[in-house]
Amino acid sequence: MRPDETPTSTSRRASPAIRLALVCVATFLVYLDASITPVAVPAIRADLHADVTAAQWLLDAYTLGFACLLLTAGSLGDRFGRKAALLTGAGGFTACSVACALAPGAGVLIAARGGQGVFAAAVVPLSLAVTTELFADPRRRTRAIGVWGGVAGTAVALGPIIGGLLVQTAGWESMFWINLPIGAVALAGLSWALPPSPPRRPSRNGRAAGEGRDGMPDAPDAPDAPPADGLRGSREAAGRPDVVGQALFVLGSGPLTFAMIESGRFGWSSPVILGLLLGSAVVLALFVRWEIRCPHPMLPPRLLRVPAVAVACVVNFLGLFGMYAVLFLLTVYLQETRHLSPVGTGVRFLALTGFLGVASMGAAAVVARLGTRTTMLLGLLLVAAGLGGLTLVEDAGGYFTYGWALVLLGAGIPLSSGVVAIQAMMSAVPADLAGTASGAMNTFRQFGAVFGVALAGVLSPQRGEAVTSMNVTFIVAATGALAGAVVTAVVLRARNDHAGRPVPTVEPQQPSVA
Repeated sequence: MRPDETPTSTSRRASPAIRLALVCVATFLVYLDASITPVAVPAIRADLHADVTAAQWLLDAYTLGFACLLLTAGSLGDRFGRKAALLTGAGGFTACSVACALAPGAGVLIAARGGQGVFAAAVVPLSLAVTTELFADPRRRTRAIGVWGGVAGTAVALGPIIGGLLVQTAGWESMFWINLPIGAVALAGLSWALPPSPPRRPSRNGRAAGEGRDGMPDAPDAPDAPPADGLRGSREAAGRPDVVGQALFVLGSGPLTFAMIESGRFGWSSPVILGLLLGSAVVLALFVRWEIRCPHPMLPPRLLRVPAVAVACVVNFLGLFGMYAVLFLLTVYLQETRHLSPVGTGVRFLALTGFLGVASMGAAAVVARLGTRTTMLLGLLLVAAGLGGLTLVEDAGGYFTYGWALVLLGAGIPLSSGVVAIQAMMSAVPADLAGTASGAMNTFRQFGAVFGVALAGVLSPQRGEAVTSMNVTFIVAATGALAGAVVTAVVLRARNDHAGRPVPTVEPQQPSVA
């Protein structure tokens, strides 16, 4: 152990502070690109002569790729080494960004966006996993994770403004070209600074051999933790990718998303849409059956039977559903119906993204004062109020008629989900399954975003330059938030409000991005 309390294995090449900075560069790259894209959708549509469903795919292709691979990314890092997996993710993300910038048509651009999402699924969890390994001292490690989260939140907040400026001054391709120098710095720096990380051999307790529950070296004679909740199988096989489960998950969720987005073009009664919906239902049923029988499932079914875990997943799904629907509809409305510039659109989204960042940083303090259950209820009510307030968007009163609603939505999402939801479920989840529970929650979070964009196109279709029936989408999303509040109030017990283990540091608590 070095005097600065960093592990001996990380004492070469560069200081932990430099490594943390380089990891944050890779993190900034992914989150900036995620939040920078929505304001460019109208410009991309006009330049590539794409229809409204292509606009939905520009957002959902990224999020779908991210959501489908998120649960598998951590185990791939354990199997092939975290440094190798992180570099592959950063390199692949940068290469796909170049492909986006050079895309000759909407189809190529959408495919490249999907590739970005796939590689982002490796960058986000592994960048945080590497961050947790930089410091042995828990307090310094907590501060490092705070820096990681702060960088991610800053990227989310700056994305709409930077995107608007780039699109307006240099064209939509520039917002993808900007990833090239950032990605090059991350790749070169991490290749030099990070020591080789050999594949980890899973032990009987589901952690890498010699590794403690917090990801740091364990005592040689530390006994394995006894199994709990019937989840021994998932622990014994930790680190093994569930290839069959992953394939079924992708084959089931992809066609379902396609059917929802393309239903406006084909019609719900179309044989194509009906066939996709039926096929998706069959494949997802096979996925559930496989996960029940698989000795090393990517999503242990028993985990979702824990009430607190189920609540966290439901709340995150509903929260991101509403926010992504807002990002998609308002972008199209402000630029194509109200004819605002990309910069003007980005400025208006600052009320949402800015308060999202502020509330993310202050969520822990609110939980300490109010408890997790009360904080989640407060957040869900803020989300519902914000979505309800957005029904005023189409009034002639201007931005200040609905800007306050964006503030409520931005403040409510971090208080109802993310780290707060993780805190709510920690008392019910074995410590060595905290990472799996967090990964499951974040997967539901991302699929909330996927279906938010898809259903927004169904409930509020665009007719020419006009976005119709936005109120319907906002009311449905607000109703979902209220339903989440009811579920939270009923399922989470008040006596467990402050209970639980510390928030896990082995999985990402994702900022809400688009």
